[in-house]
Amino acid sequence: MKKFAVFGNPIAQSLSPTIHQMFANSSQEQISYQKREAPVNGFAEAVAAFFADPQAVGCNVTVPFKEQAYAMAVHRNPAATMAGAANTLMYNDDGELCAFNTDGIGLVADLHAAGINLAGAKVLILGAGGAARGVVHPLLDAGVGQLDILNRTVSKAAAIANKADNDKVRAVDTPQLLNHYDVVINSTSASLSGEVPPVPDRLLAGCELAYDMVYSKDGGATVFMQHAATLGATQQRDGLGMLVEQAAAAFAIWTGKQPDTEGVIDFLRGS
Repeated sequence: MKKFAVFGNPIAQSLSPTIHQMFANSSQEQISYQKREAPVNGFAEAVAAFFADPQAVGCNVTVPFKEQAYAMAVHRNPAATMAGAANTLMYNDDGELCAFNTDGIGLVADLHAAGINLAGAKVLILGAGGAARGVVHPLLDAGVGQLDILNRTVSKAAAIANKADNDKVRAVDTPQLLNHYDVVINSTSASLSGEVPPVPDRLLAGCELAYDMVYSKDGGATVFMQHAATLGATQQRDGLGMLVEQAAAAFAIWTGKQPDTEGVIDFLRGS
């Protein structure tokens, strides 16, 4: 049986075992997928112990270990390199540890599921943390026309833009904002504390999609989504689809099979 795991601290809240078991059922794969809480100072040892099992195929990584996972790897995909962090690990046939960041792949897939055409789209990202870093490369691959990053500390946004080394990516302050963005993405965790990151109302009012990377545990709209809806954003969407889609990308890396995601998302929303 193929064995998988997700490492984090804490990890009890993770939906990954449910998601991947549903993927396996729909893909005719026999798997075991477990939550593993690694010691804060013992992540590398915990991962090594997991992969010592000959049935171990790959693992996911969540906070606070994504940067360590990236540093441990011999090979990294471009999104992981851009982010300096990885959420997916596996060994290749040469016995070398490979790191991937699938967050941006998950975001792009969920934006497409919302009916957004990213080719030439003007996108604004709110926040300049790890969540923002992880999605820049896949958004560029999807063909966005402009990718602006707005953050309270402009230097943090500038660091992401400089690393991207692409004319389409800018760190901006409020006066530099465009008059219109097709998609406004909240990559901050502000909604979890009932707050909305600072962004001019006109941008949310005129956007096609206001997207919050976090999601409400009870399935309701996040504070950011509610705010955008009040202002008149055409669509509002949370990050549950992104969570499932990034997991699907990891599952495909490990197994070579692209699982169905729509049914999993519906199940997690309780519909």
